[in-house]
Amino acid sequence: MSDDAVPLASLSLTHVNYDPTDRLSYLCAWLALIPQGLCVVYATLIWSTREAEVALLFAGQLGCEALNFALKRLIKEERPRRMNGKGYGMPSSHAQFVAYFAVSMALFLLLRHRPPHPRVRRRNHTPMGLPERACWSALGLAMAAAVAWSRVYLNYHTEKQVLVGAAAGAVSAVGWFVVTEILRRSGWLAWALENPVAKFLRVRDLVVEEDLCQAGWEKWDDKMTALKAKEKKTR
Repeated sequence: MSDDAVPLASLSLTHVNYDPTDRLSYLCAWLALIPQGLCVVYATLIWSTREAEVALLFAGQLGCEALNFALKRLIKEERPRRMNGKGYGMPSSHAQFVAYFAVSMALFLLLRHRPPHPRVRRRNHTPMGLPERACWSALGLAMAAAVAWSRVYLNYHTEKQVLVGAAAGAVSAVGWFVVTEILRRSGWLAWALENPVAKFLRVRDLVVEEDLCQAGWEKWDDKMTALKAKEKKTR
């Protein structure tokens, strides 16, 4: 083994430069980690729920990232002079990522999600009404705006790069929503769910009509009700 010192590389996936004397800069550093956190959420939900809608959302997210990769190498615009970060800056990948996610969630909650009316109470669960879904959509869009703004504050991107990234993410979300709607209405999604591989993986498509928190809840509620009834009989 050679005694020469080997220069070490940095895994910069979660590496964020910020001003330690500025509390707002510190907050922005945490906001910059939201895309990585969302990837963990994607993986967790896909594995735990096996929902087709979640998998389709993630597929669109990967396509949005591929588009950002291509645009950066096509436009080749540098980052700000006082830059923090490597590679090209146009468009901002962070802004594009969160814009896609936030717009996709808003489209799902406001246009595709069809839960029972809030007055139709199922056991001890009340479905979300339109005002509540609108609030969650607005919260997601506000989160996306905060992440995009943080990239400018931390000097990773210019305002233009962030705006273009957000626009690309929003357009990608709308375009993918249209594609998935065509897949649903044409019956292609239903056909895919009948595939032996999909059945083996227990893939389902329930979240369009019920909340994720409702999945399995009624079965658990039945079990607890039966257990309590059994305990009363033994007393």
